[in-house]
Amino acid sequence: MPALPEFGLEGRTALITGAGRGLGVGMARGLAQAGAKVILVARTKSEIEQLATEIRGTGGLAETLVLDVLDERRVQNTFKSLPAIDILVNNAGTNLPQRFVEVEATALDTLLQLNVRAAFIVAQAAARRMLTDSDRRQRGGAIVNITSQLGRVAMKGRSVYTMTKHALEGLTKAMAIELAEDNIRVNAVGPTWVETPMTQPALADPALRKDVIGSIPMGHLAQVGDVVGAVVFLASPAASMVTGASLVVDGGWTAR
Repeated sequence: MPALPEFGLEGRTALITGAGRGLGVGMARGLAQAGAKVILVARTKSEIEQLATEIRGTGGLAETLVLDVLDERRVQNTFKSLPAIDILVNNAGTNLPQRFVEVEATALDTLLQLNVRAAFIVAQAAARRMLTDSDRRQRGGAIVNITSQLGRVAMKGRSVYTMTKHALEGLTKAMAIELAEDNIRVNAVGPTWVETPMTQPALADPALRKDVIGSIPMGHLAQVGDVVGAVVFLASPAASMVTGASLVVDGGWTAR
């Protein structure tokens, strides 16, 4: 019988953007538990310092990096100076729900800048750093773009968010075929509605909550832990032949 694939991340360094809240916190914890040294990236120092202290307290390895991913020059310079990156979880993003005909230019620009442009710049900087590390080239690198089920389908009131997540799904495929020969795998994870601080205000509307849960065949919202497993898998050697894929964690929403 062949041995089971390796899910451990010992000896690898994982950088997570948007690590101060919600999914970012959960994914950082999961990667640390799998053995990776995690670099926690966010704009708010207190949030990531608290998380780093928690991870270290359980025997994990964690560093913090206060960085605004919208600052292109600083992103490029910072990534160049990092000692090593094996894994990038490209997670920073936001949503500003508005009806299509009421979308304001400021909301459009904000989502395009953060969800698309900044995601591209961060992924590019991480790939460039990986390519300069000969040791990493041998063991491989992994980039996981956090998209959404709305990278495949659509939902009323979220036209701009849907557009940005479709763009990130396309970028994932394009990156995958360009970086495959350099032993860097690029995949996406597309969650459904997850109970996080970001989704709480919207899900406080009983009608919306009922509609969302009614659209998920499994009959309940996702939890942060449901997404963590997918990210750890795609970051690990267990997924060594997986690239250009999008793993939806949606309880069957997009299967309809």
